[in-house]
Amino acid sequence: MSSATAGTLFLVSTPIGNLGDMSHRAVEVLSSAALVIAEDTRHSRRLLEHYRVSTPLSSYHEHNEAKETPRLIARLRAGDSIALISDAGTPLISDPGSRLVTAALEAEIAVVPIPGASSVMAALVASGLPLERFTFFGFLPRKGRERTDILTEIVESRGTVVLFEAPNRVSATLDALVDAGAGERQAVVARELTKRFEEFKRGSVAKLANEYGKADPKGEVVLVIAGAEERVVSERDLNDAAKKLRESGKSPREVMDYLVSALAAPRNTAYRIAHESA
Repeated sequence: MSSATAGTLFLVSTPIGNLGDMSHRAVEVLSSAALVIAEDTRHSRRLLEHYRVSTPLSSYHEHNEAKETPRLIARLRAGDSIALISDAGTPLISDPGSRLVTAALEAEIAVVPIPGASSVMAALVASGLPLERFTFFGFLPRKGRERTDILTEIVESRGTVVLFEAPNRVSATLDALVDAGAGERQAVVARELTKRFEEFKRGSVAKLANEYGKADPKGEVVLVIAGAEERVVSERDLNDAAKKLRESGKSPREVMDYLVSALAAPRNTAYRIAHESA
């Protein structure tokens, strides 16, 4: 339970392009808070001025969050309410703020979200791709094992995947997905969401990779990629695969792991088949 005398940490969503997407509640919270904190105060000051919000504004970003978090928690404990905003969209989504939220919760300070615009949700709902399950990966690592592992996870995902990407990296990311085996997967490149030149390009990953290989898109980009279709593998196919693996010298454990990960076999079935001729 939060302290009766402590303030509240508000997580306030802001427009991702169209200023008309700011909610009345968001404006009220920003106006009534003791302090607004934002990653880029120059950008956020223009937003506050547009809505005639005169609340003091302070910077909070990855380079000062370790230093600023204790000071902000002290103000919250003393009774001040603070509003954290993103440069665009919902705070903490590929933006600083997790450290402050964690510290506030540990101090039993109320954390209240003020919902609003989100480029993730905007891209998803207009994509036309299945929404029963989806995973958000944020920005992909530029290189190394971590990038390879995440690309593999994306390709193997049964649910729809959402990514952020810099305009000059869209072509490389689409090419990497093709190379990883997702070329035939349906995808959407959503650009400049809610803005004047909003655009959705749809097609297979391979088709989009070819298109964006000729010219980089302009503006903010969200990639949405359909999940992998469920594979139906017969028990005969599983037995044939297990036989080949055993003949190549694989252990029962290695056979079982392959049947589960590569052929989507139920674990108990994979265990039985892997050990039948062990």
